[in-house]
Amino acid sequence: MPSRSTASPLKPAVSVLPALELITAENAAVSHRLQEDAATHLESAAARLLAARSVFVFGAGRSGLALKMTAMRLMHLGLRVHVVGETTSPAIGPGDVLLVASGSGSTGAIVRAAEAAVAAGAGIVAITTDPGSALAGLAEVTVVVPAARKQDHDRRFSAQYSGGLFEQSVVVIGDAIFHSLWKSSGATAEELWPRHANLE
Repeated sequence: MPSRSTASPLKPAVSVLPALELITAENAAVSHRLQEDAATHLESAAARLLAARSVFVFGAGRSGLALKMTAMRLMHLGLRVHVVGETTSPAIGPGDVLLVASGSGSTGAIVRAAEAAVAAGAGIVAITTDPGSALAGLAEVTVVVPAARKQDHDRRFSAQYSGGLFEQSVVVIGDAIFHSLWKSSGATAEELWPRHANLE
C-alpha cells in the first residue's frame, strides 16, 4: 500500500482570482442590464409563478440544473412545484405555468415541451437570450438575459466558456424571484424551514 505523501501541496500554476473577478463583474453587468431592460418582465414572471395552480420547471443541461434550484426554493415558499421528467410529475393543464430556460430559445426538447404546455392550456414563463426565438414566441412572459448562448464563441457578451454566464444568470434570476416573493409573503425563515428535505 503506497504511503501518503507528506510534501506540501504544489502551488497552482494559474491563479483563480482573476477568473472570480471576471465572473463577478460579468454577473454584475447582467444584473444592471436586467434592471434597465427587464424589470417589468421579472416582476411579471414572479407574479405569474405565484398565481399558478402548479409550477412546472424544465431546462436542458446546466440550465436545467439551475432551474431545479429555483424549483426547490419555490417549494420552500409553499408553491406546488414539479420538475418535468421526474417520475412523480403530473400532467400540466389550465392554470399551471411552465418555467423554462434556454439560452438560444430554440432547444428542441424545450420548445416541444412549451408547445405541449400551451396546447394543454398552461402558461409559459421563459428565460432566454433571444427575444425573437421560438420559445419567446410561445411565452406569456419572457425574461431576456444579455448573455452569450453556448455556441457564441466571439466573446462579445462574455469571456466565459459556452453558456456559463447565462446559466449563472438563471440561478440569480430564480433566487431574486424567490426572495421577492418570500419578502412580500411576510413569512419568516422559521416558517419556511419545515419544508426543507429531512430524508437527505
